[in-house]
Formats: sequence, C-alpha cells, structure tokens
Amino acid sequence: MEALLNKLSEQQELTEEEIVWFLGHLTPELRQQLYSRASKVRKQHYGVSVYARGLIEFSSYCRRDCLYCGLRRSNSSAERYRLTEDEIIECAAEGYELGYRSFVLQSGEDIHYSEQVMTTIVRKLKQRFPDAAITLSVGERSEAFYRALYNAGADRYLLRHETASRALYESLHPGMSYDHRMDCLRILREIGYQVGAGFMVGLPGQTQRHLAEDLLFLKEFQPEMIGIGPLIPHSATPLKQAAGGTVEDTLVMIAMARLMVPDALMPATTAMGTLDPSGREKALQAGANVVMPILSPLQIRSKYALYEQKICMGDEPEHCRSCLEMRIAFSGYRMEFSRGDHCRFNVQL
Repeated sequence: MEALLNKLSEQQELTEEEIVWFLGHLTPELRQQLYSRASKVRKQHYGVSVYARGLIEFSSYCRRDCLYCGLRRSNSSAERYRLTEDEIIECAAEGYELGYRSFVLQSGEDIHYSEQVMTTIVRKLKQRFPDAAITLSVGERSEAFYRALYNAGADRYLLRHETASRALYESLHPGMSYDHRMDCLRILREIGYQVGAGFMVGLPGQTQRHLAEDLLFLKEFQPEMIGIGPLIPHSATPLKQAAGGTVEDTLVMIAMARLMVPDALMPATTAMGTLDPSGREKALQAGANVVMPILSPLQIRSKYALYEQKICMGDEPEHCRSCLEMRIAFSGYRMEFSRGDHCRFNVQL
C-alpha cells in the first residue's frame, strides 16, 4: 500500500488493478496520508487559494429522466421555475458587487433557453462584467450551440460524465447515450472551453472497479475542472431507497483525482456540506480548491432540488460569502474572488 501511494504521488498514475487493490485495503492511517499528499499537490499548483464561483441556478425544468435526480421530468411533485434574462443578470450584478469575478449558470436540460436566448444572456453578462468568467452547466446540447456560446464569451463548461462505465451510465440515464455524453465532452475541449467532468460516489451497483474507471477516464481526458460528490437519494426518485454515498468515500476519490490530475480545479461541493457540517472543509483538506456559493433568489432556491435537505437555502449572498470566507480561513486557506482560471490558461482581458 505504501508503494502504491508513493507511485500515485510521484507518477500521478496507477493501473486499474492497482486502484481496485488500493481502494480495498485503505486503512484510516493511509487515508490521512492520502489526503495530506493531495493537499500538498494542490498547494504546489494553486497555493492556499480557494476560488469562489457565484452559482446561479436559473431553471429547474429538465427534459431528462435520470434516476437519481430530483429535477427529473417524471417527478410530478417538483416545483418548476425559470428565471428571466433580467433576473439572471441581476443575480450576477449582486454577486459582482460582493466581489465575485466568476459566475456559473446552471440549470436542468431546459431547451426553453435556446441558443439565441443563451447567447444573448452570455453577451450581456460579458458586456456588463468584462473581467468576469462565465461558466455554463446546461447539459447536452449541439456542437453549434456550444460554439455559439463560446463565441459569445462563455469561458467554461461543466458536464459531469457521471460514470465512466457504459453499463452503469445507461442503467441510470434512460433514453440517453453514453457515447453522446463523451462526444459532448470532447467537442467542448476541441472548441476551447475550460472543461469540467466528474462523477458521483455511492451509485447503486457502483463497485471499486467502476471508481477505478472514473479515475482513469479523468487521467486520460485531463479536464480543467473535476466535480466529485456523493449521491444523496431524493425521496421522489427511483433511487429513494439507495444507501447513497459517504463523505469518507468521496474524500478518497477527491484526493486520488487530485494526485492523478494535479492541476485540476476541484469544488468542495454543497452535497459534502449537506452530509457533514464540516464536509466542505474536509474536501479542501483532501485536495479540493473551489467553492460555489449560491446567488439565486432566495424564494426559488429550494425548488432547485437535485437532492433534499440542501444547506444554505436561506442565506443571503452577503451572509453566505462571509460565512464561507471565515470557514475557509479557519481551515488554513484563503477565499479568492478572481476569475480563478485553470493554471494552463492565461486569459487576456
């Protein structure tokens, strides 16, 4: 195990069999060594900075029916909403006043927001906040859509691969194509986006070999951003009885991903903080270096329910910033409000 940990730290890789063995023989002491090495590597690339992204969840409508998600189209109890163009820009304006220079526009796969609508929104954001980075997270769209939004000024695109196992992916995503998902990621890379991939920990049927496949996919693809979070079962989905993921298992994946893709930007997710009051801080200690406080209007936040019991639903953006900044400082890091680009990107404004 020590030899495998050394190989992972020094060569940034393990074979599939080595990963499976490693995951099956981790002791509490080795976990701490793993987290410590991951934290050291992220500091080599990004110091003690934790980059803040203002998250705007602008639509809870979704055309997909993913088995784990509270926004799935078959969930008739879900409360749906759409923010207008002006409301989205106002959310960003409030965040800009608080110092944010990076915004994430996230929604379900809602084709109400067409290429023309989204292009207009991105252009207006860039005109009003030219020194801010814009990240999109709106699912699978056409290559033409991706190119139009990139040309309008979008800088980054988040599209979790969810699982690198074809069989597991197709069992969780009715009517969706594993190949198309992967094609979308490659197209985004070719266009020039800073691209985010990632996966969930604790999916029903997920094995250590599946997790090894996820890590090896990340190693091969080298995304600029990696989002890893635990499955939190939603009571209105087919996976409502699932055990879900744990904070500890997710921390192991975050740390291993950090060592395999050392320069990635990796969020300490809200889901981690939902399962454990110190979950986000633990993620930072295991190699994460991004937080995404919510800027959406208070009255609609609870309706964006990928899972239930989500934290920070009632926090005003100013309070959320202050709270996170304090918690991050207490953990030995510094909250950073710049664009926070990947270290391979030198963005000229």
